[in-house]
Amino acid sequence: MENKINLLSLNQKSLDEFFAKLGAKSYCTKQLMKWIYKDHVFDFDQMLNLSKKLREKLKEVACIEFPKIVTKNHALDGVIKWVIETGSENHVEMVYIPEKDRGTLCISSQVGCALACTFCSTGYQGFNRNLSTAEIIAQVLIANLHLNPAGKRISNVVFMGMGEPLLNEEAVYSACDLLLDDLSFGLSRRRVTISSSGVVPALERMSERVPVSLAISLHAANDTLRDELVPINKKYPIETLMKACDVYLNAGTQERHILFEYVMLKGVNDSSEHAKQLSKLLKGVSAKVNLIPFNPFPQSDYETSSVRTIESFQNILFSNGIRTMTRRTRGEDVDAACGQLAGKVKDKTKRADARRN
Repeated sequence: MENKINLLSLNQKSLDEFFAKLGAKSYCTKQLMKWIYKDHVFDFDQMLNLSKKLREKLKEVACIEFPKIVTKNHALDGVIKWVIETGSENHVEMVYIPEKDRGTLCISSQVGCALACTFCSTGYQGFNRNLSTAEIIAQVLIANLHLNPAGKRISNVVFMGMGEPLLNEEAVYSACDLLLDDLSFGLSRRRVTISSSGVVPALERMSERVPVSLAISLHAANDTLRDELVPINKKYPIETLMKACDVYLNAGTQERHILFEYVMLKGVNDSSEHAKQLSKLLKGVSAKVNLIPFNPFPQSDYETSSVRTIESFQNILFSNGIRTMTRRTRGEDVDAACGQLAGKVKDKTKRADARRN
């Protein structure tokens, strides 16, 4: 589709501008969005309430293009993982997690990840490129096309797949616009979550740009340990990160909260002292902590904290007034659990090669 614009990359404002340049009426935006996002019609010839002249023009200058599905795997617990091709032998992964009262889709924002968090399989694959808005939104549409016939729905979308969303700001923000737009997916702001390792300048911009939920991959409450686990901490240490979190919490007029994610690594960050440090750090912050049992992958030497250790850690947080939950591991048998997404990445950073050596 060389030189054609993929309409999945355009939010409502951009579509208005696109149709204006074509000399089409403004209502064409609503008509097109209904065909794509409500009716799942992707052939311009079938969009019969658009004029024939406009349909012919759209075929010349635009397309609605999806990445190819490489594999689709069903876990025993109902989790579904798709691997999709993004060109040049690169693949990314997305995961659907069904629960009694919700269906969460975990999507990717980059091919690989450049942040190299030591407990994450994606980080070990290196980094190739950012995904476009179209490639991000296509993940949600692909999942809907597979899930809807089975009577399943997507109630929540989380940017917790491959990549650091806030290193791909514009594409992610535009995708969020579409996820929130009633003309497309119509999700509430509380049901769309961006997870970040702490790209502070982008966090501050996000606070004003998109009113979605925020999750912070924290994993340690002191800089020495976080420098090791989450290397971006060397650039944006915890004190700086927490100031950016305060900016987010106080932006806008609606009440906001932050989910702090904390992977439980045996003998590394799971002691009672670590729990006390975390309690002190989050005292008075409008936040919840999500304790995540580490999910092993071949390149890692970390081990998962014991159930008793996680419970003890959680109890210390509870006793200090910190709202806390422990994430149940899902999709582990198809490598779809948190931290296990790897895809297939032609690493441009050479970081993966350096690690192997």
